[in-house]
Amino acid sequence: MANESRLANTAWESLFRAQATLSREFLLHGDWGDLLPREYGVLYALSQAPDGLRITALGDDVLLTQAGMSRLVSRLRKRGLVERRDDPDDARACRICLTAEGREVQRRVGRAHARQVRSAMTRALSPAELGTLRDLSRALIDASPPVAPHLRERPKGTSREHPHHS
Repeated sequence: MANESRLANTAWESLFRAQATLSREFLLHGDWGDLLPREYGVLYALSQAPDGLRITALGDDVLLTQAGMSRLVSRLRKRGLVERRDDPDDARACRICLTAEGREVQRRVGRAHARQVRSAMTRALSPAELGTLRDLSRALIDASPPVAPHLRERPKGTSREHPHHS
């Protein structure tokens, strides 16, 4: 049991450090144009949703609170990259969608980012190892419990500064 616990924790630490290291590399050396990486994340998520996404679903996808997502969407909207549309399923809600300009920016930045991801991932891993990493990551995601709506907003004073210590 102690060995399994130690192995689980060292595996988590390795996974967290690998993700943080690659994220830092992408942040510092990426070709983001005039976007922040998190803004690109929103454009990418919307590019996968032709009918747009509700702001809560978008926040879940890019790991932001609803308040943080609202501010980010407002910035992207002012730049003409996204728009709000009525939600056909709920008159009280709206969906966030890419504009034509947002779609073009996402594609341009996405091509550059995909090249950088390929370079970073293939310098250390073979195609078979990449497949295994993908499958293991999906298994972790699939086994995770869904986030309850009341837990999406973090209470004031809490931080995600050290998620590898949780």
